[in-house]
Amino acid sequence: MNGYLNESNFLMVEEGFTTRDLLENLLGELCQESDQQAFFVADLGDIVKKHLRFLKALPRVKPYFPVKCNSSEGVIRLLAELGAGFACANKAETTRVQGIGVPADRIFYSSPCKQVAHIRYAASHGVRLMAFDNEVELSKVARSHPRARMLLGITADSIPSAHPSMTFGTTLKSCRHLLETAKEQAVEVVGVSFHLGSRGLEPQAFAQAVAAAQLVFDMGTELGYRMHLLDIGGGFPGTEDTRAPLEEIATMINSALDLYFPEGCGVDIVARPGRYYVTSAFTLAVSITALEEIPMEQPSSDGRWDSRMGPPVSLSPPEPSPCSLPEEECGSKKSLVPCPEHPWHSSSLRGPPGHAEDRIADGLELPQLHVGDWLVFGNMGAYTITTSSLLGGGPQPQVTYAMSRMAWKAIQLFQGKPPQTEDDRESLCTPLSCGWEMAETLCVTPVFAPAGII
Repeated sequence: MNGYLNESNFLMVEEGFTTRDLLENLLGELCQESDQQAFFVADLGDIVKKHLRFLKALPRVKPYFPVKCNSSEGVIRLLAELGAGFACANKAETTRVQGIGVPADRIFYSSPCKQVAHIRYAASHGVRLMAFDNEVELSKVARSHPRARMLLGITADSIPSAHPSMTFGTTLKSCRHLLETAKEQAVEVVGVSFHLGSRGLEPQAFAQAVAAAQLVFDMGTELGYRMHLLDIGGGFPGTEDTRAPLEEIATMINSALDLYFPEGCGVDIVARPGRYYVTSAFTLAVSITALEEIPMEQPSSDGRWDSRMGPPVSLSPPEPSPCSLPEEECGSKKSLVPCPEHPWHSSSLRGPPGHAEDRIADGLELPQLHVGDWLVFGNMGAYTITTSSLLGGGPQPQVTYAMSRMAWKAIQLFQGKPPQTEDDRESLCTPLSCGWEMAETLCVTPVFAPAGII
């Protein structure tokens, strides 16, 4: 074990104990408190499973987790224990990662636009790997961090962007000039970085980007650089209900890498999977604090309910629906839904009033809700932990971390590496028999879960 994560950092759950059980227990505890708040339940075992799956599908690619996607301590500690690197966008994220003991050589300062003070902080704390895509950024690094190891950020010329002015990465025709400028300023360039986002799921787009990266590698080699690192960015799906599963995406990635950067060529490959790791691991529970009914008889009304979520007023959670239909598929999840005879209303969800970004969702078909009712949202692990608009600028929701005993055993046995033999795989037992697939029950709700949200 690496010492970043221990059993005091999470709740160990046994076989058969689901996230629904944990949610119900936490709601019961909240009944005894005077100040109830929204909260997350995080299944760390789901992240372990994702990590082993990633390494098996992409054996040549080392993951660097973008901290901005989910900066919660449990996630950082777990991924550090699993041996992942971290892509940090600023000083605060770097401080958070190094604060638990992650060494500087596992940190990539991935932002192409950095404050000078943050560059100096990285220099003083040993963080050398950085990205750049223009002369201004290059000059800042040359002055403030002469020992930096830079990746030149590129964008595929043939792939148009909806917002060109906000696209990071330089064009292929500008690369030689930037590499020559870096040479003049004695800045070490060690490779290439690109991030296509959702476009990276398109085989042609990814292949074009890797081919462009190879051309830039050739330019750098001609100028005397030792080019040995390729960052292929992120864009990996966080849930199963996507057009392409990870294994299909991995086949496309491996094919392009084998063609342009074959194994043994001396080039290391890294990626920045963010949503992939954490989306499905987190469930958010929030409560209703106010309701506004728009009667049908009013002009231009549509019978919409306006439900506001925030610190709850009621001290007790609602009872489960008195009857329910059998489990039905909701994307890749399962959920219990109220009986059809219960009235449904076209509803909107809002955060606390008085905030510009209080709109959460419109046009949801929900049963009639009451103040104090709790709503459960699945797949809430990405870009939610540091977002306070849901709570109107209040305190960040508490996160309760849980992990199955089998997931913890996997960490101890394999140290973040995928099982290599059939005996290794059997030692983990089959998923449904040992509680390994705890995330599959993430959306079975004791209270109403908005349709289309989970």
